[in-house]
Amino acid sequence: MKKIVACYKWVVDEADIRVEGKARSLNFDRIKYKISEYDRNAIEVGASFNEKQGCQFLAVTCGANVEASLKDVLSRGPESIAYVNDGALEETDSSVTSKVLAGIIKKIGEVDLVICGEGSSDGYSQQVGPRLAALLGYASVTFVNKLELTEDGIRAERKLEDGVEVVELTGPAVVTVLPDINKPRIPSLKQILAAKKKTSEKLELAAIGLDSLALKQKTLDVSGTVMERKNIQINSGGMTIEEAAQKLVQQLKADGSLA
Repeated sequence: MKKIVACYKWVVDEADIRVEGKARSLNFDRIKYKISEYDRNAIEVGASFNEKQGCQFLAVTCGANVEASLKDVLSRGPESIAYVNDGALEETDSSVTSKVLAGIIKKIGEVDLVICGEGSSDGYSQQVGPRLAALLGYASVTFVNKLELTEDGIRAERKLEDGVEVVELTGPAVVTVLPDINKPRIPSLKQILAAKKKTSEKLELAAIGLDSLALKQKTLDVSGTVMERKNIQINSGGMTIEEAAQKLVQQLKADGSLA
């Protein structure tokens, strides 16, 4: 039986963030948390393999307040969750996150496939999956929009800018999946109630071989974006298409968009 792990991140719900005035500072006073949207796709892939092919399916995560996520995640298909909940992980970068996740996965042992989202809905660095593969010594396959299990490994389709690449490999692998690989389920009442009976394992950093967590990157400040629209009507006054096109070119040159 193949053992599959999905990694997820418990993130701030961006809908609850308020932008304050001209300074564009972010107000987090009323925020709630959620499973990163991209990671819901990763969890759904693992749940599908569990239901259709009888694979063992677990989830892993780390952070400063991830225990609030356990019931929601377990209702989406994993049989259990292994996690690290530590205040030292309140601010992390992809380097630290991948080290902690790798430590958890090594503790689980004999994992055949690790599934990650394309990125996280907060930082969106797209680095955790490849870093995790390097730390585990697994093959890495990114931008996957179709994934199949084979007897010895996986078959994946990668959606690239100039086409689709099909790869087959043997042995354990880490894949990052795109949002169009599936449509994540909305847990039913039965699945939510069943989640209460599932198990979770809390691990300490020392138990996975980590004593210090030196950040490679530190965020100094984050400001809200501002969209400004000029509301210029190019074809007003009943002008012809040729006249409107000429006016558009002149406007783009004036804005510096055209040389």
